[in-house]
Amino acid sequence: MKTSRNFTIAALLSAALTLTTVLMGMLIGAPLANAQPGGDPKPEAPPLSPTTSSQDALIRIGPGDLLQTTVFDIPELTQTLRVSDRGDVSPELAGPLHLAGLLPPEAQALIEKTLKDRNLVRDPHVTVLITEYVTQGVSVVGQVQKPGVYPALGRRTLLDIISEAGGITLSAAHEATIQRRQDGAVLRASLDDDPGALLASNVEIQPGDTVIVPKAGIVYVLGDVGRPGGFVIQSNGSVTLLQALALAGGVNRSAAYGKARVVRKLAAGFSAIAIDFKRIAAGKQVDMVLQPNDIVYIPPSVIKSALERTPEILQAAASSTAIYAMAP
Repeated sequence: MKTSRNFTIAALLSAALTLTTVLMGMLIGAPLANAQPGGDPKPEAPPLSPTTSSQDALIRIGPGDLLQTTVFDIPELTQTLRVSDRGDVSPELAGPLHLAGLLPPEAQALIEKTLKDRNLVRDPHVTVLITEYVTQGVSVVGQVQKPGVYPALGRRTLLDIISEAGGITLSAAHEATIQRRQDGAVLRASLDDDPGALLASNVEIQPGDTVIVPKAGIVYVLGDVGRPGGFVIQSNGSVTLLQALALAGGVNRSAAYGKARVVRKLAAGFSAIAIDFKRIAAGKQVDMVLQPNDIVYIPPSVIKSALERTPEILQAAASSTAIYAMAP
C-alpha cells in the first residue's frame, strides 16, 4: 500500500515536470524560431502602410515626384528623394537607380536587391512612399467652369473631378470622354440629368487620365423672335425648326416670314437655305431637322441694312448671343 502511494506521487511529480518543460518551450520557442545561425534574432519586416498597400500601389513613379524611402531598423537610411527628369534617384549607399515607371512595391524590391547585392545590408526591408505627385494629376478640359490639372490623390471618381473643376457649363454635352494614360484606353461616361444614369457612369479616375467634356450641339435662333439665343441640343441629338422657334418664344408678328432662312456652315463656306415658315407651320411642308451650329434667322419686316442679312454677320451675332439649356 505504501509502495503504491509512493508510485502515485512520483508519477504526479513527473507529469508536473513535463508540463513545466512544455510551457517553457512555448514561451521561448517563438524567439528561437526566428534565430539565425549567428544567434541574432531576425527582425520582422514592418507592415505596409495603408497608403502603400492601397492607392500608391496603383500609381507609378514619374519624373519630378518626391519619394520618401526608409530601411527598417536603420534610421540613418531614411531619405527624401526627388526623381530627376530622367527618372533617376540616388539613395544613400544604393547609388543611382532608375525608378520612373515603377510601382512603389517594385521600387522597394529594387532598392532591397541593390543593398543586399552590395553586401551593405544583410536582409533589408525598404518602404517607398510617394509624398508629392508631379505627373499624376488629372487634366480636365472642355466645357467645365475651371479647366485645369487636378491632383488624383486617393480614390477619385468622374463626378469628384468635374465637381472640383466647378461643374459643367450650359453648353456642355451630356457625355464625357476619359482617356487613360497608362494603356491609352478611351472610356465614355454619361453626364445626363437623370441621377440613375449619372451614378451608373461615375467611373473611377486614375492618375494621368484626361477628362474631356465636349461642347454640345447648339442651334441659334436670331432675328424677330421672342427670345433670340442659342439652344443646346439634348442627348437625343436632334431638334426641328418648329421646336427651335418654340424655344425662342415664337415668331413676332412684325417678322418677314417670306425671307426666313437657315444659315449652315459647310467646309467650303456658308450656305443660306430659304425656308417657307408658313407652309411648315401649317403642316403643308415637312418640318426641317436642324444640324448643330445652324442659325435660324427670321428677319423683321423692315431691314435697316442689307449687311445685317449676310451669313458672316449672323455668325458673329450667334457667337455672342445668350445660350439656353433645353428642358429635358
